[in-house]
Amino acid sequence: MQVPGHREDREAVTCDVVIVGAGPAGLATAIRLKQRAPELQVIVVEKGAETGAHILSGVVMDPVGLDGLLPAWRDEDDRPLRLEVSEDRLAFLTRDHAFSLPDMLFPARMSNKGCFVGSLGAVTRYLAARAEGLGVEIYTGFPATEILYDDTGRVDGIATGDMGIGKDGQPTAAFTPGMELRARYTVFAEGARGSLSRQVIARYGLDRESGFQKYGTGIKEVWEVVPGKCHPGLIRHSVGWPLDRHTGGGSFVYHGADNLVTVGFVVHLDYANPTLSPFDEFQRFKTHPSMRGLLAGARRVAYGARALTEGGWQAVPRVAFPGGALIGCAAGFMNVARIKGSHNAILSGMQAADAIAAASDTIAPRSYESGWRTSPIGRDLYPVRNVKPLWSRFGLAGLALGGLDIWTHALAGVSVFGTLRHRRPDHASLLPLADITPMAYPKPDGVLTFDRLSSVYLSGANHGENQPCHLRLADPTLPIRENLPRYGEPARLYCPAGVYEVAVAKDGTPSFVINSQNCVHCKTCDIKDPAQNITWTPPEGGGGPNYANM
Repeated sequence: MQVPGHREDREAVTCDVVIVGAGPAGLATAIRLKQRAPELQVIVVEKGAETGAHILSGVVMDPVGLDGLLPAWRDEDDRPLRLEVSEDRLAFLTRDHAFSLPDMLFPARMSNKGCFVGSLGAVTRYLAARAEGLGVEIYTGFPATEILYDDTGRVDGIATGDMGIGKDGQPTAAFTPGMELRARYTVFAEGARGSLSRQVIARYGLDRESGFQKYGTGIKEVWEVVPGKCHPGLIRHSVGWPLDRHTGGGSFVYHGADNLVTVGFVVHLDYANPTLSPFDEFQRFKTHPSMRGLLAGARRVAYGARALTEGGWQAVPRVAFPGGALIGCAAGFMNVARIKGSHNAILSGMQAADAIAAASDTIAPRSYESGWRTSPIGRDLYPVRNVKPLWSRFGLAGLALGGLDIWTHALAGVSVFGTLRHRRPDHASLLPLADITPMAYPKPDGVLTFDRLSSVYLSGANHGENQPCHLRLADPTLPIRENLPRYGEPARLYCPAGVYEVAVAKDGTPSFVINSQNCVHCKTCDIKDPAQNITWTPPEGGGGPNYANM
């Protein structure tokens, strides 16, 4: 019998569970499965060259997930988190001043007390070691590029990408076919805007009731500051300048060990002005008086960017489907009000694993679908569910209303707003050039502010020259024909890695240029392109950034 999706040139491997993505969610699933059912064969595939190469977060981590998965982690010599939050500050910024907001304004659930400052890359490497110690097989440098289905339409596993395909789409002398991994269950842990997660959501209509997801782009740098300026355990967040009152987002500054300070900025991708650049807003933030003193004499040592899921409770699709499940940020479990998702990623992996281990059939892990809303994940997301829609509708005034809504939950367990729906996807928010005031950004000074290319260099991004472009245009003529006259072609601005350019020939003819080798896999283009003309697909295995300790 012909197996659907099978290719004769690909090796086929069967296992009990295949997990796409070696982040906190995927590795937690693998560990929990082996804890519950050691006899299961569990395989994890990861597109990064090594575990943690593509993982990016602030990170201030709530340890509740690690505590549940590996209760003794705090006592281990190689524990990945050691520095507990010592001081937590929030400020509202104007161009020249920072106004501290008192702690009493925020309910206890918004506190970072008991959380840890660290590296999510270190967390994933730690989890990978624990998973492999339990017998989990982890294949790094193997991007999952295709979903396999059986003849009933159920997900039957995944296939990894072919290696050695040239720019012309034809096999080269180095061609190696991908591999088919057939499994009883397939778990997607790809993070925000996963390429296969999108497909499975669309195929099964998993978002029919929840509607579309909302996103932000987070940009992060690590600086080595002058001794005496780093205060380990101090964390600072801000809202306000440089963003206007209608644009959502804000900054984070986390003081770590060894004089290393994480400086980052998030811009919500439902912004309206097509000439806004999240990268340049971040550069502007670093020129604020509150930042100049901290970074004086400092050295920038790392850079990265990544999309975040921000839709919350009401944007989570159905998380179980025939043959598998969505977990972590692939399901949308980030808490935007707390700017945290790794704890829920681990918790969702544990819940999916428990459901799979207890399942009596191979259809879908039903108890995971029915149980997450009443679990710690649901209790984390439900009280803050209106923060994002209020912020999107009313800007900074909506953020204040969201804070009030959290307080009503804390005091009375109810919301005066009920549950607000998100009004539109992020790509539909841009206004045409005729309706906006264009934004202008100063040139980088090379001291506090930098250009995209020097930043990409610090990300370690690398892609083989002779491979097909992994950023696919449905209509190659659309960027110049429609996006350029209507929006000024916003791809050249919303991309934080300088992937997209509009080049002008000597005769004045513009062309759309894709520098795919610069891509840091943030997925912003896949989300924000107003025509939804760009699709991000995984490049050849091992390509992309190399975030050693991000």
